[in-house]
Amino acid sequence: MATGGSATSGTGGQPSAGSTSTGGTEPRGGTSGAPAAGGTSEATGGATVSGTGGRFSGSGGRAPTGGTSNQGGAGTGTGGTATGTGGLGAGGTGAGGAAAGGGGLGTGGTGAAGPATVELMESVVFYDGYASTSEEPVPEGIIRLTNSVMATRLSEEQLSVIQPHLELSVTIGALCDNYDRIGSVRLALVPKGSQRYDPEDVTRIELARFITPFMDKNRTPDTVPYAWDIDNVSAILTDPELQSSYDFWMELSVFGVPYAANEEVAGCAGRSDVFRGWLSLSTDSSVQPTQFDVLRPLACDEPFNDYQAGASDRIGETRKTIEFSLEKDAQDATIFLITSNHGANSGGEEYIRREHFVHVDGEQKLSYRPGRTSCEPFRRYNTQANGIYGPSPRSDQDWQSFSNWCPGDKIDIRVVPCGALAAGAHEFVIEVPDAVFAGDDGNFPLSLYLQAR
Repeated sequence: MATGGSATSGTGGQPSAGSTSTGGTEPRGGTSGAPAAGGTSEATGGATVSGTGGRFSGSGGRAPTGGTSNQGGAGTGTGGTATGTGGLGAGGTGAGGAAAGGGGLGTGGTGAAGPATVELMESVVFYDGYASTSEEPVPEGIIRLTNSVMATRLSEEQLSVIQPHLELSVTIGALCDNYDRIGSVRLALVPKGSQRYDPEDVTRIELARFITPFMDKNRTPDTVPYAWDIDNVSAILTDPELQSSYDFWMELSVFGVPYAANEEVAGCAGRSDVFRGWLSLSTDSSVQPTQFDVLRPLACDEPFNDYQAGASDRIGETRKTIEFSLEKDAQDATIFLITSNHGANSGGEEYIRREHFVHVDGEQKLSYRPGRTSCEPFRRYNTQANGIYGPSPRSDQDWQSFSNWCPGDKIDIRVVPCGALAAGAHEFVIEVPDAVFAGDDGNFPLSLYLQAR
């Protein structure tokens, strides 16, 4: 199994970490104090899973490091693992507040072959993404990579219960960031037995992306749920060859800043905690296993724009080429693609829907124009007044005139069917020919990976 970098971008360049802000600009600098006492504590528990093979070949682009951490003054729960009961372990009590219960594995009493839920993170707390990394304690089994990135290693027990149908769930809770921000879930392939890792030194795959709503922590609902079907990922997590070489770490990332909330949200003065997060997997055997046995990471949160060196094939064009190769003929190949359009300045790309075109080996495989029919279903989660939702409902036509995504919604995972691919060199191209990036501002962060059989 090759693990070298056989996937190359025609442009290179490092990805950029950052937040997204619509309906207003927030200062990047400033100092934030310690979180208020009595913060939320965190705890995680065990789980399970099993499945069919896959082969990893090559490493793709690198994702930016963000940061992540826990609420100050928090106690840590000790929750146990509940197997066959579908229940949660009881949480301990921490100084300054009750600890969150430990994440249990529920199998409905039918054993490992039945539906199972793996609770990976519970009420973990993220801090100011621009501040130095918090030293607040984290729950057992969780590591803080930065203030906006938390990670946990999937245990053998958790992996043993993975089945062909896999659903990824995230919940984000309001603390002291009242703007809309980018969040994501990534899978890191880390050398076996490592207790920590540097995100820049390992292969990472972005599995899912979402946008937080504008939230006031004093109003309800103060949490927002997201969910994705990721059946194809079960082939990665259950591959014996991958399991023998790597540990699988799941990352939950939300890059936030507290500066506006310090002034605008009651109870946030002097605080640096920005969001809470929950992460889980649900699995069952309701679908046939995917037959992928080749994995090729190609890009993870790489910058994509027309003005930044390395973010496109050439300055002035929004076209990016990524080359990759296959060691053997593939009967069927699929690329999983995530993009989102950002740029909140006047005339910014965030507010203009553009046609996107995807080609593989010179043949167009997909075209799409981002954006929902309406963002009204997510209005209820936007408890902080903002210029995107406004005081009253908008028509579908109004939403479609400017919104590429909705605060409080997930970003789509786009499936690019490639069909049979011969052994040898190949080329992926994504192009947004009408993009302008007024004032050299904005970005379309790009993630993709290929699976084949």
